[in-house]
Amino acid sequence: MNFGTYFAEKRNDKEISLRRMARLLGISAPYLGDVEHGRRKPLEIEKLTKAMDILELSEEERNTMFDLAGEARDTVAPDLVEYIMTHKHVVKALRAARDLGATDEDWKTFIEKLKKKYKSTTVQSAQILTQ
Repeated sequence: MNFGTYFAEKRNDKEISLRRMARLLGISAPYLGDVEHGRRKPLEIEKLTKAMDILELSEEERNTMFDLAGEARDTVAPDLVEYIMTHKHVVKALRAARDLGATDEDWKTFIEKLKKKYKSTTVQSAQILTQ
């Protein structure tokens, strides 16, 4: 699936016309139509985030839309750019992973370790708050 198809699907799921969505985003309907048909690049992050709010997307749906927008622009998902650029260790980690040939399995293991670390921290914080 591509960005435009996904966007149109979510818009149609909410029964929002293309013209109405364009008006809500402050862009022209022909422009939005071109985005949905892949004739133009995905919306910039501000308009994209506003559209996601209008569409009331879940976190998973938002992530999918961001990922598809990045793919369509042949770049990183737009919600990650600022995080990557402001956390220099992320850049170092990505380069190290690339240079060392990290696999998808390596990344899955890394993600699971992060989730476990923060899950236990969250549980500990919740326990302290309830005491």
